[in-house]
Amino acid sequence: MRAVLTVVGKDKTGIIAKVSTFLAERKVNILDISQTILEDYFAMIMLVDVGGASVSLSVLADECAEMGKNIGMSIHVQHEEIFNAMHNV
Repeated sequence: MRAVLTVVGKDKTGIIAKVSTFLAERKVNILDISQTILEDYFAMIMLVDVGGASVSLSVLADECAEMGKNIGMSIHVQHEEIFNAMHNV
């Protein structure tokens, strides 16, 4: 099962390292990643495989949101099909 993870906030050192380490600790595999910096703002989107994750998708989403608060970022996780449905016109 795949999910889409987004990270947005003020740019600072170590964001990718913190998020990727957090995911690896939960056995979530990063399939694709894109990130950019727009002036002082960091934006990243990841496609991840949660099929072998050590936690459910809902727990992962809650934990990512909490971790995001702790590092001053907004982090959201959605099932790939929900993300696609929301972003198709």
